[in-house]
Amino acid sequence: MEQTNLKENKMGSMPLPKLIFSMSLPAIFSMLIQSLYNIVDSMYVAQIGENALTAVSLAFPIQTLLIAVAVGTGVGCNSLISRRLGEQRHDVASQAASHGLVLALLSSAVFALLGFLFVKPFFAAFTGDAEVLQMGCDYGYIVTILCFGSFLQIACEKVLQATGNMIYPMVFQLMGAVINIVLDPILIFGYFGLPAMGVKGAAIATVAGQIIAMLFSVYILLTKDHEIHITFKGFKFQGKVVKDIYKVGFPSIIMQSIGSVMMVGLNAILTSFSGAAVSIMGVYNKLQSFVFMPIFGLNQGLMPIMGYNYGARNKKRLMGTLKIGMGAAFAIMALGTLLFNFLPTQLLGMFNPSAEMSRIGIPALHILSICFLPAAYSMILSTLFQATGHGTSSLFTSVLRQLVVILPLAFFLSRFWGVTGVWAAVPLAEIAAIVASTVIFRSIYSSEIRNLDAASLSAEREQPQG
Repeated sequence: MEQTNLKENKMGSMPLPKLIFSMSLPAIFSMLIQSLYNIVDSMYVAQIGENALTAVSLAFPIQTLLIAVAVGTGVGCNSLISRRLGEQRHDVASQAASHGLVLALLSSAVFALLGFLFVKPFFAAFTGDAEVLQMGCDYGYIVTILCFGSFLQIACEKVLQATGNMIYPMVFQLMGAVINIVLDPILIFGYFGLPAMGVKGAAIATVAGQIIAMLFSVYILLTKDHEIHITFKGFKFQGKVVKDIYKVGFPSIIMQSIGSVMMVGLNAILTSFSGAAVSIMGVYNKLQSFVFMPIFGLNQGLMPIMGYNYGARNKKRLMGTLKIGMGAAFAIMALGTLLFNFLPTQLLGMFNPSAEMSRIGIPALHILSICFLPAAYSMILSTLFQATGHGTSSLFTSVLRQLVVILPLAFFLSRFWGVTGVWAAVPLAEIAAIVASTVIFRSIYSSEIRNLDAASLSAEREQPQG
């Protein structure tokens, strides 16, 4: 029976190029739509004025932190499910999926409380401008208190991706993004008889898209046939399952959360120069998402393949997935580098820039885009670390890049080169990440992957269970 199940799962049998293409393309497409939403959202907000764009840029770390917890929990669940499916332990995989949904709901409740208590103090720490403060609070309260849609949608996506199903997750993300894009101008500017709500309207459009997509994703997960079976009848937390989820998930949460800490730190440095500098960093984050989001989509396709074949002890398919993924990531990042270097004026022009934003923004995009190719290498290796259960290794490289190196370096260089020093710190930090990722990969390869094969799994199964 085990052998039949192994053959039936495409992650263990389909030719790798076709498998990676079929699993990654839907996620890449949906990530591109998601990044398009990010850009369109900021374009609409920029029409309100530079203060509105600054307020939303200051809110970006809050959203990053929220998504970090949601995605990190989902990544831990994804990694555990795919590894257990590779080991043919379908009952444990189903338990992990049920736990993942409950953990997502509990996490959203925590964020709602934190948002209610701390959104205003957060914005007050970064601006004394009453208009920016009010706009920031309007936006921040809505996206945190109503974040349950985002948490549950992401949880459903990760569960399905772990089984090799990439189509439904693509539909969920597309649904949320399209609804958001459609509602943005209607609610921001007040079309069809609705009042113009400005920044508040942008936030409502965001959570509306998330909640509608969440409702559809929960329906699909609970009513359609999948390789795992969700049930909450008699549900109770099992410590081992939660521990296994967060063994990978918690480092992933911290790894992505420090991106929020990094943005808070960089904004604090940039505010000493001008509000325009903060806006440029916000615009860069939106624009670079159009380059990085396809890599995230690629990673969503790669992780379950890597996790499954690691669980199945198939070294050839594991390493083949790594090599193909690395090549695809470099190609995507190369295109992004060309875009930022040859069309910076056009890219900035989408955000109604002031003269000051244009003056500092064009050289900023040139410098910041240097980090793209080095980032591809570290991101793909990070996916391998997570897929094989080494979440702390991903955490280490991310902490090194985004806290240990980039913030002190940005502060130091800004003393000598001004705002240019802040931009330069980003690609320099990626060099440190390359070195650390290479050292960690060599260690994991030598200790675990080098001798990985199906025979070792058979030997493990023959041992008596304790």
